[in-house]
Amino acid sequence: MTGAPVHTRIPVLLYHAVMEDPPDWIAEFTVTPKEFASQLDAVVASGRTAITVGTLAAHFATGAPLPPRPVVLTFDDGFADLVGPTAEALASRALPSTAYLTTGAITPGRPCLLPPAPMMTLSRAPRLEQYGMEVGAHTVTHPQLDTLPPNLLRRELRDAKAVLEDVLGHEVRHLAYPHGYNSPAVRRAVAAAGYTSAVAVRHALSSADDEIYRIARLILRRGHTVADVERWMEGRGAKAAPYPDSLPTIGWRMYRRARGLLKGPEFAG
Repeated sequence: MTGAPVHTRIPVLLYHAVMEDPPDWIAEFTVTPKEFASQLDAVVASGRTAITVGTLAAHFATGAPLPPRPVVLTFDDGFADLVGPTAEALASRALPSTAYLTTGAITPGRPCLLPPAPMMTLSRAPRLEQYGMEVGAHTVTHPQLDTLPPNLLRRELRDAKAVLEDVLGHEVRHLAYPHGYNSPAVRRAVAAAGYTSAVAVRHALSSADDEIYRIARLILRRGHTVADVERWMEGRGAKAAPYPDSLPTIGWRMYRRARGLLKGPEFAG
């Protein structure tokens, strides 16, 4: 493994849907409620202290102290289980977390690139905070942000932030890149839009030295087991950020950008 020493590695877990019978397009990134409960129990048993992305970002920005062994739980998109059984499972174990909502997907009648799935509604976003969840933005339509022209990129970032701030009644400071897709230009636009942090994917452990605008996360797939979660809680089982983009990652971005010029905005997934 590369990157930060084991004792400074921070698991930032990325969940999507928690349900028994998900639509095919999200099934690979879905865990069942039983698996989810077992994974949360493994987090608790590890002795790690759950914190929000906001707490982690404050460390990156100002050096604010972290607990000795932090862990971060995040949830993308805003599937229907989030407000209810998923939030209840977290609250019953006193595990704070961060939820990133795709505003077009949770607002009836709004256009969105996400395929159909059971989703929560925007009006219930304040309920997440009552469960102890921090709310961040996940764009409006869930596009590949690193393929968008500047005007569309700004709109995705600013409109999602404004919509959530209106319903929550306070500033929304944190963003998740759809499918983790970002670039130096995207990260600059995120900062200019008023976000103070952004999470990527990277399939890696974060660390106390990670980058505030592309915090590494570990994505939970249906094939992951409790043993995988236990290894991550030990700071093992994945490389650690920060590290530079690989040549294949850069090449894939260039290919997608060229395709986007021909086809327009595409679903990030």
